[in-house]
Amino acid sequence: MNEIISTTILLILIMDPLGNLPIFMTILKNLDKKRRRIVVIREMIIALIVMLLFLFVGENILTILNLKTETVSISGGIILFIIAIKMIFPSEENNTGNSLEEPFLVPLAIPLVAGPSLLATLMLLSHQYLNHMSYLVGSLMIAWCFTVIILLLSSLFLKLFGDKGVNALERLMGLILIMLSTQMFLDGIKAWFKN
Repeated sequence: MNEIISTTILLILIMDPLGNLPIFMTILKNLDKKRRRIVVIREMIIALIVMLLFLFVGENILTILNLKTETVSISGGIILFIIAIKMIFPSEENNTGNSLEEPFLVPLAIPLVAGPSLLATLMLLSHQYLNHMSYLVGSLMIAWCFTVIILLLSSLFLKLFGDKGVNALERLMGLILIMLSTQMFLDGIKAWFKN
């Protein structure tokens, strides 16, 4: 049960729904409210399919590449640490784009929700919990549902917290993610020394 909770929290932090709120709002601002909901749900379903694919094929990818668990754990910890640093200290660059075109697949589904870090994490988790895939699928579904709800209520969240509140929440998530990534890195080092 603890593993499900920690995995779900990890996946939510990497999906970063609160951090993606302003980006989603910017990209979808030219669409009417009803169409915006349809686009968010469609993009989230595409992201879920990609994530499930990586969850189930991740173990095979690691075998083909001849990667050990500790290698993936250490590199995953480093990647998550870098993402967490970017969450705490965001750059001033705004690469969201203001196209009038309706987005499809890119950038909302991939890489904003199902980004490289999340897909790498799912590969690592599928290797670590090979005999508990049902737990992983459950954790992924909970994290996905949580993200969908937040993104569908994006206008409400932005009104409630304001830009500064959303930024503060993203930084708090970044701090938690730094602790999780450090633990992942240390677990990898520990496993490496044992072997």
